[in-house]
Amino acid sequence: MPVLPGAEPFRHEGGEVGVLLCHGFTGSPQSMRPWADHLAERGLTVSLPLLPGHGTRWQDMQLTGWQDWYAEVDRALRELRERCTQVFVFGLSMGGALALRLAARHGDAVSGLVLVNPGNKVHGAAAHALPVVRHLVPSTKGIASDIAKEGSEEVGYDRVPLHAAHSLRNFFKIVDGELPQVTQPLVVLHSPQDHVVPPADSARILSRVSSTDVEEILLEQSYHVATLDHDAERIFEESYSFIGRLAPSVGKKGSTTGG
Repeated sequence: MPVLPGAEPFRHEGGEVGVLLCHGFTGSPQSMRPWADHLAERGLTVSLPLLPGHGTRWQDMQLTGWQDWYAEVDRALRELRERCTQVFVFGLSMGGALALRLAARHGDAVSGLVLVNPGNKVHGAAAHALPVVRHLVPSTKGIASDIAKEGSEEVGYDRVPLHAAHSLRNFFKIVDGELPQVTQPLVVLHSPQDHVVPPADSARILSRVSSTDVEEILLEQSYHVATLDHDAERIFEESYSFIGRLAPSVGKKGSTTGG
């Protein structure tokens, strides 16, 4: 299947500091592309993969599960590690959970995390029905484009494939159990008005990680896809200054170019 316009993966060869960006469930790299561009323009090496089953049609996602999505970001991280001295991982929604698992499993190979409205749990009565309902109903209403900013659209599916949703639910449970293994510096930016992931998910993550260098930032002007919303510039700037604090070579003239 052809990839939806705008949903293509993105890669930029920059300096010795790398950033891996992980998009969300049923979304695509398009939701992270302005963030990736912001970092690339500042000389960083950037990797923004397209997760398997995403960016085409929702039926393709029915055939994939969390193991496929995680394997893709794990591969991208290893690739970045081969050519970068430091690698940071940024994630939106489910991408935040993928980032947390990378941090838990790779330890010092991940220098820091920036999470935007990270998911931790599939909420509501429907979550408990998923194991059965997914065999009866293929999909349900989509979650894409929860954005306050007028005219801003997310390239994502208009349906949620339920086999994939069931897999996501299992993945969240696994990641929740691994949170105490996360020790890296961490920034969590979340929207009080999020119609996809409740603030409780960010609170849960912040309460369970072992990180001591932690910052929590509220995105008052945005909904779930804050990377395409009113607070996008703030996310970009905060994340870049976070890298600058932990990777001293960043921001110094001439030091992050080439490589």
